[in-house]
Amino acid sequence: MSFGARFALVVTALALVATACGAPQDGGAESRATVDCGPYAGYGRHPGTRVTVYGSNRDREADLFEETWADFADCTGIDVSYEGDGEFEAQIQLRVAGGSAPDVAFFPQPGLLERFARAGSLKPLSAAVASLAEQGWSADWNGYTTVDGTLYGTPLVANVKSLVWYSPTFFRDRGLGVPRTWSELMDVTEKVAASGVKPWCAGIESGEATGWPVTDWIEDVLLRRQGKDVYDQWVSHAIPFNDPRVIEAMDTVGSILRNDRYANGGFGPARSMASISYQEAGRPVLSGACAMHRQASFYAEQWPAGTRIGPDGDVFVFVLPGTDTARQPVLGGGVFAAAFSDRPEVRAFQQYLATADFANARMKKGPFVSANKGVDPANAATPVDRLAIQLLQDPNTRFSFDGSDLMPASVGAGTFWKGAVDWIGGAGTQQVADSIERSWPVR
Repeated sequence: MSFGARFALVVTALALVATACGAPQDGGAESRATVDCGPYAGYGRHPGTRVTVYGSNRDREADLFEETWADFADCTGIDVSYEGDGEFEAQIQLRVAGGSAPDVAFFPQPGLLERFARAGSLKPLSAAVASLAEQGWSADWNGYTTVDGTLYGTPLVANVKSLVWYSPTFFRDRGLGVPRTWSELMDVTEKVAASGVKPWCAGIESGEATGWPVTDWIEDVLLRRQGKDVYDQWVSHAIPFNDPRVIEAMDTVGSILRNDRYANGGFGPARSMASISYQEAGRPVLSGACAMHRQASFYAEQWPAGTRIGPDGDVFVFVLPGTDTARQPVLGGGVFAAAFSDRPEVRAFQQYLATADFANARMKKGPFVSANKGVDPANAATPVDRLAIQLLQDPNTRFSFDGSDLMPASVGAGTFWKGAVDWIGGAGTQQVADSIERSWPVR
């Protein structure tokens, strides 16, 4: 055999090896020929196929998702095409109605997911994916995507919302301790206000989803003041939205967020939060223009590059206190993956997303929290993520899902969000609560 023939055989063999490993054939500098495809063998090969994915995650969050499933895509031959949209809640409904649904959607609200499931738009999980869901998550988490006994989605992202971001240096320089009770929290609030600094900063602008940071506040305070049983009754509408206990919780939140003496540090009067995006709302904590910002664990990704997160860093968190120190109520939320298509490549992608391997790999790349039982807190990118995972895995934690996300979408992502904006703008508590109650759909 001539040298030329032997050389051609070698080149062909190398190309086959590269293809088997899922390496792209473009010869670029970013070649992934060294990818170990062994972990992905169980998903099969699906060359030339494409899975479209639609969600609300954008910018760096979207990049980290794509980086995490890149090896899966290379090794299976599936082109996973992700699109992030800040108007997801509104646009997904238009896309589905217009016949252009994505293969897979990342739903931030179980209530919205339920609507599509009841309409027959979503596909039930395959037996393999349902088995992974039952192994990886608690019955509560799987219950959020179960409709009439059928499981339609798997938890993708989890977050802990009952957190207050603060500057350890600011607290230390002023002799302030981390509050453990609601009374202590209000003492800290008053001491900071007396020093001439507005203690709280907030922003509720979020495009079509404007208002959700206020609904989170109300839910968190109701959970702390009335307990999980009352909270669950309210979310399920077993008690009316305008129950007196809900009014009391709203007024408690209003004593902070609608108080110009306490809010909105670094931005202006309390009402200014209506025009401040939630992404930038906590940044005055870094400059000392405000002392505290209540926001979820996922806010770690919103601090400017180089911000040190930790007990000795630029910012850290404490759990929002309640009235009962013996119990640890935690409000949280999550994102769920559900499919509008049922092709083999879509099922393979869903199956990968439902594994602890995916969650652990995503955690290693940057801020991310999962409620999967197989997640190792040591893989957490930040101390806040580690704390959130530990809270989720702690059997003593009484976890409650974000109420507006569980309510019917027309309320939770509609009248409740809008009512929260009106309320921050000065509308009366009873007036807003009565209006939301009247909007509750009748089944």
